[in-house]
Amino acid sequence: MTDMQLVILLLALFGIKHFICDFVLQFDYMVKQKGTYCAPGGVHHAWLHGAFTFLVLCWFYPLALWMGAIDFIAHYHIDWAKQQLNKGLTTADRMFWVWFGADQALHYLTYIAIIGYIVT
Repeated sequence: MTDMQLVILLLALFGIKHFICDFVLQFDYMVKQKGTYCAPGGVHHAWLHGAFTFLVLCWFYPLALWMGAIDFIAHYHIDWAKQQLNKGLTTADRMFWVWFGADQALHYLTYIAIIGYIVT
């Protein structure tokens, strides 16, 4: 497999992983608790991301452990910051969507950084 093929494969796998963890496996208690620092819901949600990152990268073990930990930490803090910025906003507010988009962009930039590290 070429480096370019690996990058494309990992981008696809991280996109699928993100959908599963952020939309399919994110439950109400996680959403409600992400804005309280160290609350179980936010930690559980970020842990899922870290665990799934490990699964995506498991053939790169032990590097996969470190990348899973980095994704856990980054995802937790990105989500927590978004919740802080979104306080008092509803889905009818323009800034709600700006912060939601920034949150998603930062998650994908995290994946790009992880992939860049893996392939170089």
